[in-house]
Amino acid sequence: MDKAKPWEIPKKLVWEAYKRVKANRGAAGIDEQTIAEFEKDLKNNLYKLWNRMSSGSYFPPPVKRVQIDKRGGGKRPLGIPTVSDRIAQAVVKGCLEPELEKHFHSDSYAYRPGKSALDAVGVARQRCWRYDWALEIDIRAYFDTIPHELLLRAVRKHTRCAWVLLYIERWLKAPVQLEDGTLEPREKGTPQGSVISPLLANLFLHYAFDRWMAQHHPDVPFERFADDSLCHCGSEQRAQSLKESLARRLKECGLELHPDKTRIVYCKDEDRRGIYPHTKLDFLGYTFRARRSKNWRGEFFVNFSPAVSDTATKAIREEIRHWQLRCRVDRKIDDLARMFNPIVRGWLNYYGRYYKSALYPTFRYLDRCLAHWAMAKHKRLRRHRRRAAHWVRRVTLRDPKLFAHWSLLPRAAAER
Repeated sequence: MDKAKPWEIPKKLVWEAYKRVKANRGAAGIDEQTIAEFEKDLKNNLYKLWNRMSSGSYFPPPVKRVQIDKRGGGKRPLGIPTVSDRIAQAVVKGCLEPELEKHFHSDSYAYRPGKSALDAVGVARQRCWRYDWALEIDIRAYFDTIPHELLLRAVRKHTRCAWVLLYIERWLKAPVQLEDGTLEPREKGTPQGSVISPLLANLFLHYAFDRWMAQHHPDVPFERFADDSLCHCGSEQRAQSLKESLARRLKECGLELHPDKTRIVYCKDEDRRGIYPHTKLDFLGYTFRARRSKNWRGEFFVNFSPAVSDTATKAIREEIRHWQLRCRVDRKIDDLARMFNPIVRGWLNYYGRYYKSALYPTFRYLDRCLAHWAMAKHKRLRRHRRRAAHWVRRVTLRDPKLFAHWSLLPRAAAER
């Protein structure tokens, strides 16, 4: 029999949290323990974690910080907790998230069950057709600057569970281990990469932005995905007024608008005239701008629509280069398809939702890389680029479903 614990945390919650962490995979934390190593003594490890959380003796270890590349250039700090700490955070998230979901705004799309970035892009697309102006919002270093006291105040509004509050506060205060091994105390912010951070970050902006907008600017529709937001206005003056008001509001909450990424954009199409400094915007990997489209009658017109952004296509091409197809001459083309189709399908499913033909040049680039692979693999094709390209084309005609993107290319060519 287990001794009575200060808090009754069902063991089932810990088991369900472990399964979610395992499904998400993830790298090892400061203890270098992988999920596979954790599972070697799974029952005992989960029991110890449950025992410590139930008794109040669980203290999170430091978070391992790594720097990852940002699509727009530069580096983004990412925090990697240990496997056991990720499970502990998933336990708290599983308790807190259902309660918070009841209160979140319908136009908040990030890190929420049943909502996605593509949902936000779709709603933004419709509203850009109805409103002439958009305010493109970005908060500078959002995850690193959230004030702890204000965040904890928001959490206390939604739960009185003592152990949930205790562990959230401990996670916020847990130090960060830098790449040189030194520990850095954390006085504000919640590290990107941890399990609980997205939920806490969403909760903070629920009060700092969503509810404030509903109360003070109810006539302005918006879409928010984490710290990236679009607000839709009927005039440039209204957008400018909103920008100034929002800057003051965020300053009160310890946050700051990014001066370069926060812009007022004119949603220009064939009916909207005039010359303005900003007539396109980037939102969640899509670039919105004037594009030639076809209506249901087959007539062409120009509207303000999203398509895969230049930053996203650059990142896709960089990923393809990292595959180093030329070095995989030991593989057959069927092997390459099995290896990389899951990634290609992911690009298609996300960036192909709107204006698919914008993906056409990027996937033609992938076919050129396959031609270079064929030149390296087959002696008769070496130093014959055109012949290698024809070889790839013959394979596409023989087996058009082999690579996920091949069925798209003829349609994309026709759309162009």
